[in-house]
Amino acid sequence: MQKRLRLIYLLLLIPIIAIGLATRKAPHLFPSFVSEYGGDTFWALMFFIIFRILWIDKSIRHVAVATFLFCLIIELSQLYQGEWLNKLRETFPGQMLLGHGFLWSDLLCYAVGVLMGWILAQLIERSRRRLTQTGRM
Repeated sequence: MQKRLRLIYLLLLIPIIAIGLATRKAPHLFPSFVSEYGGDTFWALMFFIIFRILWIDKSIRHVAVATFLFCLIIELSQLYQGEWLNKLRETFPGQMLLGHGFLWSDLLCYAVGVLMGWILAQLIERSRRRLTQTGRM
């Protein structure tokens, strides 16, 4: 069962990453509010899903707390502007992982992204349990 659940989460990463990147690369496709805050929200959602894949045996609450703490640490790291770290942030992977500058609004976006992940995980795992109990899986 855990293998299938991991696969479901892995497949879910594809649209999450696509939408998150689209809010940054094609903001004209979205309402301004979404293009402004969607990238950070989907970034946190993406990490929730990644952490859920890694910690499938842990509670959803555990994954949510770990994800939000991870996001918080990354955001706080933006307060440090060391030359080596800024050079890393200039690369595409560095920019996607580490961001550029600290913003309080990002913390709210992360909270919303983690909450979205929590709700999504609850829905997925409850429906899987129901299907398993009824013998459909």
